[in-house]
Parts: sequence; structure tokens; C-alpha cells
Amino acid sequence: MNATQAFSQVRELLLRHRTDYEAAVKQFAWPRLPRFNWAIDWFDEYARGNTRTALRIVHDGGDKPREVSATFAELSERSTRVANWLHQRGVEKGDRVLVMLPNTLPLWELMLGAMKLGAVIIPATTQLTRDDLADRISRGNVRHAVAEASVAGKLAGFDVLRTRLVVGGSEPGWTAFDEARGGKNELPSREPTAPDDPLLLYFTSGTTARPKLVLHTQQSYPVGHLSTMYWIGMREGDVHENISSPGWAKHAWSSFFAPWNAGASILVHDAPRFNAARTIGLLREKSVATLCCPPTVWRMLVLEDQGARPAALRELLSAGEPLNPEVIEKVQRAWGITIRDGYGQTETTAQIGNSPGQPIKLGSMGRALPGYQVALLDANGKEADEGEIALRLDPRPLGLMAGYLDDPGRTQAATAGGFYRTGDEAVRDKDGYYTYVGRGDDVFKSSDYRISPFELESALIEHPAVAEAAIIPSPDPLRFSVAKCFVVLKPEFQPSAELAREILFFTKARLAPYKRIRRLEFAELPKTISGKIRRVQLRALEKDRRAAGKRGEQEYWLEDFESASPG
Repeated sequence: MNATQAFSQVRELLLRHRTDYEAAVKQFAWPRLPRFNWAIDWFDEYARGNTRTALRIVHDGGDKPREVSATFAELSERSTRVANWLHQRGVEKGDRVLVMLPNTLPLWELMLGAMKLGAVIIPATTQLTRDDLADRISRGNVRHAVAEASVAGKLAGFDVLRTRLVVGGSEPGWTAFDEARGGKNELPSREPTAPDDPLLLYFTSGTTARPKLVLHTQQSYPVGHLSTMYWIGMREGDVHENISSPGWAKHAWSSFFAPWNAGASILVHDAPRFNAARTIGLLREKSVATLCCPPTVWRMLVLEDQGARPAALRELLSAGEPLNPEVIEKVQRAWGITIRDGYGQTETTAQIGNSPGQPIKLGSMGRALPGYQVALLDANGKEADEGEIALRLDPRPLGLMAGYLDDPGRTQAATAGGFYRTGDEAVRDKDGYYTYVGRGDDVFKSSDYRISPFELESALIEHPAVAEAAIIPSPDPLRFSVAKCFVVLKPEFQPSAELAREILFFTKARLAPYKRIRRLEFAELPKTISGKIRRVQLRALEKDRRAAGKRGEQEYWLEDFESASPG
């Protein structure tokens, strides 16, 4: 059995048992691949003579929307031409290629083409600063770059870059991407890629520290995302939309590997800013069957009138951070579909999820997905029903990273004792469903009680004025720390002492006394450029304020109101 057949066999098993979780978990085994190049052994084979649309991009922002699309066969040919051109310019197997592109067709052509050569791709958001890029070029040992014209200037002066391709314009010293499309339609002779050869190098978003370098191989993400395909519940021929920005792992998850593993068509909406009404309109117009959004987008969508359920829509997904139950219930009432949560990391593919056709427990992120054996470890490293989410390494799941590049100590610490430790905490019920508690470094203690920020944030967002919230510990001389919320209001509300009191008493009535939110501040939330709340920044701000005995300009404390309102 060759690599294509081995991969196809496992893929077909998961598609066949799309709604039969028990059968999928019982029968699934990762394929054994003596050599493998996903772009050649899977994509090119699947694309041979395949005239179905593989990718459609709707570009907004000009005088009128415009669309570009490509079939599987067209993308196969175009990426081979790009691979040939890159090879002629000296891009070799193992070379590091920085890719700083928005949602534009050349991104997919370049990704496939670089894969075919065995090059190592370093995805990068266009929002990176010059200092960010200097770090990536140095630590990532980058020698080639592909960038959009509007940001290519940030890479001026980096003389180590031997190849510079520019998309969507021109830049002195750069070659237009259209020239790369003129390469020969034949794969250059090269050394075959092994499954463990490097493929992707991600710099994590750095919510708590300097970005880590996460290394994935020719099989860990391409083959590993069979678990993500299963969680999403795609069918061959589906139209799948994923709302995500290039440069981050979730884009590779749901805008590249998972849909093309299934043989689905990828729909991308490229717009200067998110527009909920436009997004809902495209679901109907483009017959979207499966939709995946981060929680921030879902919270914005429910502020719109969702209208009737789009005719083709079948599966709704959320990932990135836990989604508040109130939002799930609103969408369920409007469209009759329950948003299914899932869990994974840059370091892995989807590990845990509510898969199609299975009972859903509101607030739970589901059960272990095929190919993953999940355990919870307590503070002593013993298995328990509450603790750190960990993956058994015997057998090692194929969707797990190779490790943290050039940091064997960090890799060893994360994989000690026969488990990969995620750093996230959860609880598991008797049916094997996991409920997210929080990051290990976000969970905090108040009067010796463990407090989950997510649980409190879920209570906050049920208030009709609250659009988004972040909970952090605020130092307190009596309780060690108390829960403080930073709140972003919906557009129709304005900050005031009266509203602060209302929100604090609203949550007081819904939370156990030890979980009580005792401080509130109206403020914008600092976020990473991938959209995750930087609670570490809020914690540092709050620590400095408490040390100085100061409050924020729009900060209110529960005790201020309780002195005037008993109870």
C-alpha cells in the first residue's frame, strides 16, 4: 500500500463514520507512512482531472465585491509551476520561507508549491512589526520571503533573504509573484520527503511570554488534521467557511488541511473589517454547509438579526477560546443548529470536540477525538477527573508537534512522564465529556478557592449590556486576590456607576459567594494580533495599580455599592 492509499483509507473511515463517534474512535488508527508529501501524495492525486472548485475568495473593500476561484486541478498545476520556479531560484528542501500574505489566492499556491519542495513554511500575519520580523528571521533562520506589497517594506535591510516575492503590487528589489506562476508545469527532481521532515514553523501568539517556535512535520499537521476534519463534520463537496486570519495555526487547520482532506471547497471572505450582516448574507449566497468562527465573531454575529437558517448550513463550530453558553443558545433558537465547541492548540490538531450527531452538553467542549488519548493530571502528575489536559504519548498522536525548535528543555518539560502537557485545565464527567476551566496560569485562588476566569466571564456576558469581558485576579490584603472584570460594552450602552452596580449585582445573584466579582472596570481589552485576550497584560496593570493604591478612571468596586445596599 503506497502513501496515498494509506492516507485515503483512514480518511474514508472517518468520513464513513462521520456521526458514529464510538465506531470512529474504536476503528481509527493513524496511517503508517514510510514517506509522505501531502501536497504531492494527496492533493495532486485528488486533484487529477478534478474540476470542482477547491477555493473561492470573496474580496470586499473596493467599489464592488470581486471573486477569484480555482479548481483542484488548477491549484495543482499552479502550485507545481510555483515549486519549479522556486527551485530554479535556489529554494531547497529544508529551507525556511517566511510567508506574510493576507487571504489572497497566491497564499494557497505558494503553500502547496513550497510543500512540494520540502521547504519549511513560516506563516506570519501582515500585522507583525519590524521587531517581530527580525525575531522570526533570526530565530527561524529565514532565507526566503513572500509578502504582500503593502508590508514588504518592513523586510527592507534583511540581507539574509535570498529570494523575495511580492504579491499585489511592486517593491524595489522584489520579484512579482506572477513571474513565479510562469514556472514549468513539472515537479523538479528532489529528495523525497519523509513523514518526520519539517514542514511548518509557527511562532505562537505569546499571550504570556516570548513566542515559542512550534515545529510541525510533513505528517503532524497534514495527516493530523484528519481529527479536525472529523470534528468539523465535513462531507466531500461541502462548502466550508472558516473565519480566520493567515499567519496563525487556525488558518491552516480550517482554511487548508481539514477541508482539503475531506475534499470540501474552501470559502474565504476577505474584508477590511468584519461585518456580521455581510457574513450572514454570504452563508446564504454561497451555500455554506460548515462554518467555523472564533468566539469573538460569534459574539458579534448574535448582535445581528440572524434571520432564517441559511438553506445549506449544517454544521457550526467554534474554537480558539471557550464560547459562552448564552451565545450558543441564541444561535440555536435562530437557526436550530447547536454550535459545537472544540479544543486544540498550535502544537496539535483538534484533540477534543463535540463531533457531529453526538449528544451535546452545554458548556462542554466534548470528548477525545479519534487518534487522541486524553488524560487530566493533578498537581502531583497523577490522573484525576480535574486537572491539566494531557495527551498520552504511547502511542504518540500523529497530530502532535515535533517539538519546540531549538529548545529541548522546554520540549522535554512538556512531554515528561509519558504525557504531552497542554498547560490548560479542564474537568471530565462520567461520560467522558471535558469542560474547559482555563489556562493553568489564568486560574487563580481567592480565599483559597480556585477561580476559573471563563466561568465568571460566561456569567458576565449574560448581562444585556456586556459585549466582552475578561476576568483577572486583583490583589487583596484579606482574600489574597479577588475577581476583577474588565468589561467592553455593546455599542448602545455607556459606562456609568449605575451600570457598573447593575452588572455587579447581576453576577452576584448568579455566582456562589466565593466566586463573586468584586471589582469592575469599563475598558478596551488588550489582545494579541491573533485576537486572544492578553490577560497577562491586565494582571500586570492591576498589580501595579494595587501597589500604588490607585483605581482606573472607570473602575467600581462591589463594596462601594454594598455599603448603600445591604445584601
